[in-house]
Amino acid sequence: MASPRTVAFHTLGCKLNFSESSSLKRMFEDKGYSAIDFNDSADIYVLNTCSVTDFADKKCRQIVRKILRNNPDGRIIVTGCYAQLKPKEIAEIDGVDLVLGAAEKFQMLDYIDQLDGAKSKGMVHCSNVQTLTTFNNAFSFGDRTRSFLKIQDGCDYKCTFCTIPQARGRSRSDTVEQVLKNAINIGQQGIKEIVLTGVNIGDFGNGTEVIEGIRPKKEALFIDLIKELDEIDEIERFRISSIEPNLCNGEIIDFVAQSKHFMPHFHMPLQSGNNKQLAQMKRRYKRELYAQRVADIKSTMPHACIGVDVIVGFPGETDEDFMETYNFIESLDISYLHVFTYSERPNTLAYDMGDVVDMNKRRKRNEMLRFLSDEKKKTFYHRHIGEKRKVLIESDKVEGQVAGWTDNYIKVKLSDHEYSINTMNEVVLSEDNLYI
Repeated sequence: MASPRTVAFHTLGCKLNFSESSSLKRMFEDKGYSAIDFNDSADIYVLNTCSVTDFADKKCRQIVRKILRNNPDGRIIVTGCYAQLKPKEIAEIDGVDLVLGAAEKFQMLDYIDQLDGAKSKGMVHCSNVQTLTTFNNAFSFGDRTRSFLKIQDGCDYKCTFCTIPQARGRSRSDTVEQVLKNAINIGQQGIKEIVLTGVNIGDFGNGTEVIEGIRPKKEALFIDLIKELDEIDEIERFRISSIEPNLCNGEIIDFVAQSKHFMPHFHMPLQSGNNKQLAQMKRRYKRELYAQRVADIKSTMPHACIGVDVIVGFPGETDEDFMETYNFIESLDISYLHVFTYSERPNTLAYDMGDVVDMNKRRKRNEMLRFLSDEKKKTFYHRHIGEKRKVLIESDKVEGQVAGWTDNYIKVKLSDHEYSINTMNEVVLSEDNLYI
């Protein structure tokens, strides 16, 4: 009996990409493939790419070269956001056999047989993403304790710095019924926490259609979905990966505050604390609304964790503009930052704006906000010392310790003699067990 063909995956970027890679892996396994480590010698390598930064091209080439060094005979398939945006450019990379766009990604197995008879390398199958109306559900099983569950894809927003609508198309969603089915399935595998993921999950409900014979009973919004999820007992914890401040309304905040399974943890992208730049970015709110959202969350859940995305060095950002953003964030009762240095992206409105910010200034501003993030995180962590909180143990043993997260996203380190992976434990937070 011939041994099964092997496949290896490497994923770049967001939680959404990881959920999709995990689902692709299961599709291969269902067809008899054996999934192996990316550093091993595989018959097929799948590289699922990201387009958030301007390093996508460099990273893609580095990984392809690494594959060829390890296994010159391996077939290389590149998919994901970068593949949708620049398929021909990727196809010209020496060693790439197949490039698949967003619409073709989940038909990957249908293209495998074509590789053997291909006359030349670098085949491209990449249709216009704006015509994409279908939704492919996905979720990850790579972690024994936590799963990323895709509920929504694409985006109808037109932020001037962003290529995601070009890479993933218009907003479309799964059905409530299918999300519930997937969540129950995940819980039955022993996973205790699900992170709801997508491009703009607060926009859930747009583009919902018949999928695999399932039709939604009604037009459901994000609040309807999370209320339904809260009623299932197979999952102990749900987290909302990221939600736009204009969509994180009082009804959602109030629901999470009294929910059985949704954690007091919000991640809301700010991008700038300067209204001039928010308008130039075509964000759908002003800083005043963002500040109100933070205040609303903290008034109902004083213990809640709030994460913030922010971009530095956007075109036209003066020193005064940046300091306005810095001071605004400093004034907010938030818990940590994800800081991004603006990078020029062709085919975006911001690309042609002019008023380019010097790269050294961008790096300095990034460093300043990262330092502020560290201070915010320490303040948030120390505020909860002495409290007893539930901790899900998630990480493997390192130097006699395991690590886990509280409901409000405080990372703790504990002795592996007392605690086991994938267990929920009541822990008193202290200086000694905070993971800072």
